[in-house]
Amino acid sequence: MSDHDFVSGGKPIGIDSGEGPFLYSTDGTEYIDAGASFACTPLGHSHPAVVDAVQEQVGELTFVDSSYPVQSREDAYAAFVASTPDGLEQAWFCNSGTEANEAALKFARSATGDSKIVAATRSFHGRTMGALAATWKDKYKEPYEPLAGDVEFVPYGDSEELAAAVDDETAAVILEPIQGEGGINVPPAGYLETARELTDSAGAALVFDEVQTGMGRTGSMWACQNAGVTPDVLTTAKGLGNGLPVGAIAVRDWIADGAASHNATFSGGPVVSAAVHATISTLVEKEWPAHAAKMGDYLVSELDTALDDDVREIRGEGLLIGIELKRGANRVARDLAMNQQVLALPAGRTVLRLLPPLVIDEEEADQLVDALTEVVASES
Repeated sequence: MSDHDFVSGGKPIGIDSGEGPFLYSTDGTEYIDAGASFACTPLGHSHPAVVDAVQEQVGELTFVDSSYPVQSREDAYAAFVASTPDGLEQAWFCNSGTEANEAALKFARSATGDSKIVAATRSFHGRTMGALAATWKDKYKEPYEPLAGDVEFVPYGDSEELAAAVDDETAAVILEPIQGEGGINVPPAGYLETARELTDSAGAALVFDEVQTGMGRTGSMWACQNAGVTPDVLTTAKGLGNGLPVGAIAVRDWIADGAASHNATFSGGPVVSAAVHATISTLVEKEWPAHAAKMGDYLVSELDTALDDDVREIRGEGLLIGIELKRGANRVARDLAMNQQVLALPAGRTVLRLLPPLVIDEEEADQLVDALTEVVASES
């Protein structure tokens, strides 16, 4: 099944253009992109600041490898590091979230001299061989086994099980501050703090995968800031270039100092760097993370009132929202698209995932609530 199908046999929708939180099909139908194309467009589609930056850069210099200093890359690095929690002083760009997580695991093993990786059940860290080894769901892994070894999984959110797994042979603990693909799972209070304490005691690296939770989505620039916990390695991608393919990692000095050689031909290309700089600068200057927090509270409150007993739970932070349904999420996502012109995403079998662009307003949030109410009520 294609990633672009809602369910097996569903009708794909040809997309022609986009603006803000809306996408337009080839027949001119307007859709609310309630998934921000898998959280890749935090500023919405075709944001003028990003479009202008990319167009200007591609007209001056499309590409030169990272061994040559380029101003757009230097600007992007500076903006990215400045946006991350204090203590993460060095950074590296790549091309995707899975590549960022691959680098994070490599850096952790190199810097610590250990090999064991502790990951969580229901985690998703990517589809390449190393990141896939730390991903929980068997359906992603079985065709490619055996994968890289020495990975131990523990129940997400269980501090005692995490404590039992982290030992002197642990190179890294890799966690999503809020699990995305696994069902929008918010950890209990104190869990991320415990992970920080355990890795400090063991001399292991704490890696936070913020590929989906970052870039202002949870009401802070990075989800780990909501818990007041700074990792040794922070990975991100998706919304970093507001739709252009780019990933990044930010690391503490001890990780950078202990990391072996690592590079990629297209890392930090001038055009994607221009997009990164424009995206981060706009998010920070226009205070879109704070807007995401406000709109997330509004949307959850309205959904709670409208859906009430028709759903099991509504959870998340900011504009990372999961609705635990009483029926299949694929079916609801299909009905929203075909009948309500709302594009949403499943996150597992029964969770509907809402990741709208951070620029949505109350009117658009009300449209989402009305559409969901109509579909969920018709399914009850």
